[in-house]
Amino acid sequence: ARLGIRSAVAGRIGTDPAGEFVRASLQQAGVDTSWLRATASHQTSSTLVINVRGEDRRFIHAFGANATFTGEEIPSGPVGQVRVLYLGGFFLMPALSGERVARLFETARAAGVTTVLDVVIPNPANTWPELARVLPYTDVFLPNFDEAVLLTDLNDPAAQAQRFRNAGAATVVITCGKNGAFLQTTAGCWRSAVFPVEYVDGTGSGDAFAAGYIAGLLEGAAPLRCLELGSALGASCVRRPGATTGVFTRRELDSFLERNRLRVTAVEGPCS
Repeated sequence: ARLGIRSAVAGRIGTDPAGEFVRASLQQAGVDTSWLRATASHQTSSTLVINVRGEDRRFIHAFGANATFTGEEIPSGPVGQVRVLYLGGFFLMPALSGERVARLFETARAAGVTTVLDVVIPNPANTWPELARVLPYTDVFLPNFDEAVLLTDLNDPAAQAQRFRNAGAATVVITCGKNGAFLQTTAGCWRSAVFPVEYVDGTGSGDAFAAGYIAGLLEGAAPLRCLELGSALGASCVRRPGATTGVFTRRELDSFLERNRLRVTAVEGPCS
């Protein structure tokens, strides 16, 4: 929504002050909350993010109301009216099984909707069989490097991306923090660097990357342009504390890309 794109969110919140705050904040930002369901039996999901100097962040998460989210809250008719369906946090909602996501993505794809998948992995046990159900219906898969290690037991982004492509994903982007990203499509593979910005807090940078990449998809941009948009928006996020504070508006994003270019290198020969 900050990029001027019509957006809607689906999920569950509690009937508590935190839930009211979430709904009001989204509405104030211009996000359609028609598919946001209130659940009286659970509190609103919450995460405590602890930044540790010289180490990765620590996350303390309560599933809350999203533990009951199944995806069936999204009517099949309206799904066909959107252009991109993005699922963030797969594996973080216990009731949202691979079978249910596959069914949702299959319905969306049949209606001409582009499907985008991201994951959060609190427990790697049994994740691959669930993911394998979904990837054949996934147009873009966006894990980070650490998540890809947990999913594949591989330590090379190229090998990780090939594993996900072999399982059915059409396009795979492995974000690698300060080491940039690895992109694989049917046309080839590329490694990208990062934009030179001051790093303050990485919280939300992966989600910002996804938002930028999706903005490119909505513009009909080629994968390398989507990668550039995602990398720029992700870089904007890390400049400030918090998950959304530093994220560019569309005008700021365009201005930044007029002054900066992402260094991208094509991978010669086999991708993995």
